[in-house]
Amino acid sequence: MGSLYRYIKNKSKRINKAVCLCLVAALFVGGGFMGINSFKAEQRSLDATDGEGRTVSLDILTSGNAAIESESGVKQNQGGEGVETAPAAGAMTIDAKSAVLMDAASGKVLFAQNENEQLPPASVTKVMTMLLVLEAVDSGKISLDDTVTISERAASMGGSQMYMEVGEQHTLEEIMKGVAMVSANDGCVAAAEYLCGSVEIFVENMNKRAAELGMQNTNFVNTNGLPAANHYSSAYDIALMSRELMKHIDGHTWFTTWQDKIMVGLPGKQTEFGLTNTNKLIKQYPGAIGLKTGYTSDAGYCLSGAATRDNTTLIAVVMGCKTTDIRLKEISKLLDYGFANYDTAIVAEKDQVMGEILLEKGSPEKINAVAAEKQAILVGKGEAGSVTSSAVIWDTVELPLAAGDQVGELSIFKGEEEITKVPLVAEKSADKVGIIEIYRRMLLKLVK
Repeated sequence: MGSLYRYIKNKSKRINKAVCLCLVAALFVGGGFMGINSFKAEQRSLDATDGEGRTVSLDILTSGNAAIESESGVKQNQGGEGVETAPAAGAMTIDAKSAVLMDAASGKVLFAQNENEQLPPASVTKVMTMLLVLEAVDSGKISLDDTVTISERAASMGGSQMYMEVGEQHTLEEIMKGVAMVSANDGCVAAAEYLCGSVEIFVENMNKRAAELGMQNTNFVNTNGLPAANHYSSAYDIALMSRELMKHIDGHTWFTTWQDKIMVGLPGKQTEFGLTNTNKLIKQYPGAIGLKTGYTSDAGYCLSGAATRDNTTLIAVVMGCKTTDIRLKEISKLLDYGFANYDTAIVAEKDQVMGEILLEKGSPEKINAVAAEKQAILVGKGEAGSVTSSAVIWDTVELPLAAGDQVGELSIFKGEEEITKVPLVAEKSADKVGIIEIYRRMLLKLVK
């Protein structure tokens, strides 16, 4: 009996020891003891200037904010939003303080690295300046043909500029071309004053628009990105405003033109001023369509770039690169990754006819149901053929009907799975006819 007891006791010890060894191994294989070495705070120091030109030193304690891949393969960024990634993205790092790759059609983030970190954006700020101007043009408030007079404040701007003098006049388009191509600080101030009457009101509108776009880590202090305290943005926020800017076709020519020239100076003293685009991406990367560079000693080399290949348009942002060559290399790496791993299926173009609505009591008797917006679905490489759609037109609609009112739905599928539904709208308006017209139509049907 004693021998049996000793045997069982020794057996139990061996089992307990094996279990403990397995637990210890699991902890270390999982990435450090209890994950403690996964968290590292770092202190970042930067110099800025306040509104009066005084130097301000800012010491900021930040924690690493690179996206972390979950077991589901979806990365989570600081804001808690899903980041869609292909398997290869987990191994990719970008030589920049922060970076983002975004699909322009859907706004989906395909790669993120410290994407919510608040950093000085330098002249990439001008993306918002151009956006406000082009939105005002599209709304009819102003025209690109309008004449703008250069103020003393605009002419006094330093840094990159068009060297315009007080009292000099240009069309708004010439000024915006200078802002887009040579990053003209004087042009930014001139455009802001023309649109809003003062730079201060324009900057207020910049921050309001940023809030509307969901730019939670952005605060603008000026129109051009010259160093100033409390002027910051993030890679993700820059991608958001860049995506919005790209919707305005008028700006595309400025973003993609390598060289141009304008006349500057007061009447009788005008000289030719050459414009050479600061964004080398448009010259060196196939399909590049912009957008804006930026550099200060505090911000480092920044760039919001975009490119189109086949049906896919991508936006890439890098902030805080050490050199201009690194900036160009890392933007290209992001775009290469996106085009290698993703395709876009075009389901419907904006205003494409998707069906017909019959209106027995309406005038006209039938109108088209059209797509309210372009519908482009991002999928993995080679999967565009798996995307299909099905339109459902409502049997009854209320009259009168206004152009743009919803009259049906477009269901979009990937394989057998329905991935989204989008509205179909009336192509034009329809009125309700009177009782006499209804009877006339009934008689015509009987005759037929």
